[in-house]
Amino acid sequence: MSHKIKGPPRGPKGPRTLWLFGLHAVAAALLNPNREVRRLLLTPAGLEALQGILAQAKAEGLNRPQPNSVGRNELEKQLPPGAVHQGAAVEVDPLEEVDLEDITGLPEEERPGAVVVLDQVTDPHNVGAILRSAAAFGAGAVIVTERNAPETTGTLAKSASGAADVVPLIRVTNLARALGDLQQAGYWCVGLDEAGKRTLAELDLTGRVAIVLGAEGAGLRRLTQERCDDLARLPTGGPVGTLNVSNAAAVALYEWARVRKR
Repeated sequence: MSHKIKGPPRGPKGPRTLWLFGLHAVAAALLNPNREVRRLLLTPAGLEALQGILAQAKAEGLNRPQPNSVGRNELEKQLPPGAVHQGAAVEVDPLEEVDLEDITGLPEEERPGAVVVLDQVTDPHNVGAILRSAAAFGAGAVIVTERNAPETTGTLAKSASGAADVVPLIRVTNLARALGDLQQAGYWCVGLDEAGKRTLAELDLTGRVAIVLGAEGAGLRRLTQERCDDLARLPTGGPVGTLNVSNAAAVALYEWARVRKR
């Protein structure tokens, strides 16, 4: 899905910029025509790795700043402690967040076949990994709550490995209401929960699906469970019977993509 991005939000003193780091995240930002890029810092190794991306951005007519060649120590001063930057960092304006109505309000034939809904998943590494899986398997959006969800930071974007510039991260104030809006738009809301009577593979995933996952440990909240059309479980077992939420999302999206391609 080619999602609608309206441009960076601006406050009275201009946009709040952020640093993205890691080769995949930086490459995706450089090639995203909706990204405003302020500065590009590269070590010699980072510059060598991104030469092709810089040439592609130029060929596509994207206005990108000349890279500044820096040492690792200088680069790391701009980033969180311990950031795995791979010799590349870019200062960008944040993308304007997409509204749920930008999905549900599309003509029926243009709505994505699947979206992922996260119920208070707070770890930016998990949310980033779920964005990556959503991009890999063709889901149209990842939906989180405004509260109890991570900000879109460089850490989240690094975990997303470029997917933060491909799949919109939609924030909603009321998750139960958002599920209702998705149902009105033709989405069958399936919550992943150990209490599910059937496995995900036993459900009909051929229509539009919203895959709903809860935080590790707590799982789906009761109200979220009640608003789902069905609950399903993954057929896990053995000495470790549960999956990390990002792994569970990847398995669920794989199953959806497998059914859609039959």
